[in-house]
Amino acid sequence: MNMYLYPLLVIMAASSYGVVSTIIKLAMGSGFSASEAVTSQFFIGFCIAVSIFLLTNRTKISFEGVKMLIFAGVLTGLTNIVYGHSLNYLPASLAVVLLFQFTWIGMLISCISKRQLPTRIEFISLLLLVSGTIPAAGLLDVDLSKIPFQGWIWGLAAALCYSLFLFVNGRATSSMNTSGRLMFVSFFAFMTSAAFQSPEIIWNGTLFNEGLWIYGLALGLFGMIIPVFLFTIAVPKVGLGMTSILSAIELPIAVMVSVILLSETVTAMQIAGIVIILLGIGLPTMLTSNLLLIKNKVAKQRTKNKSYLVGEFKKHIS
Repeated sequence: MNMYLYPLLVIMAASSYGVVSTIIKLAMGSGFSASEAVTSQFFIGFCIAVSIFLLTNRTKISFEGVKMLIFAGVLTGLTNIVYGHSLNYLPASLAVVLLFQFTWIGMLISCISKRQLPTRIEFISLLLLVSGTIPAAGLLDVDLSKIPFQGWIWGLAAALCYSLFLFVNGRATSSMNTSGRLMFVSFFAFMTSAAFQSPEIIWNGTLFNEGLWIYGLALGLFGMIIPVFLFTIAVPKVGLGMTSILSAIELPIAVMVSVILLSETVTAMQIAGIVIILLGIGLPTMLTSNLLLIKNKVAKQRTKNKSYLVGEFKKHIS
């Protein structure tokens, strides 16, 4: 059961992130800026995390391993800040594609940290993900000749921050429970975003008096609480390489949600790209599970053969 549980948690976490871009667009349609929406995301996310901690925690707060949680929180905030900054130079479709370079960057970080090459299954899966991302994001009709150099840098920086966030989340802090880790990560994510975004929304009435809190609540849940909580549980079990592959589900979810909530059109080419991405995500999981089943059958057969030989030997000597 756990063979499927933890990969499923990673997929659920990444799918939650896929909803965020559409919610930000809805907030912008209501007259708020992207900076204000992101700030509301991390502030309300932190408030929810504190509430969860106070309701579920019955032990004294442990600060052991908090350094790793500081990094996780800062990287969470930086990913959103840098990605938002890249949109000042890039069309949304290209920004998404550059962000999704975290698939191979995360795999590269995993290979360096483990000092081993990716498996053949993982390599094939990465090729499918990269090849499917471009048509799925609708990038084939974008003129790349006029894209400024800063846009490429900011887009790839967002991918690097996200990859490092996944890597740090994989370093489990066993001395602290999940609600405690969530509270610390959300606090430092909020502090990071407040330093670069629009913290004034908290005291100037924009957040609560003008209705931004509605979008902040949705963003806090889907862009902070759910993914960080699930990643904290699953990434140490699944590993960074496989997490990077499974997290690619974020793009198909983002496309589907934008079609449902924003009435955006999707082309046949985008659908083809999404199918390729889903194939790339499912391939390693299916093949790995089949290999495990084969290994279990072989192990059981060997046990039966061993028991049979022992029984025959006892009969012979008696």
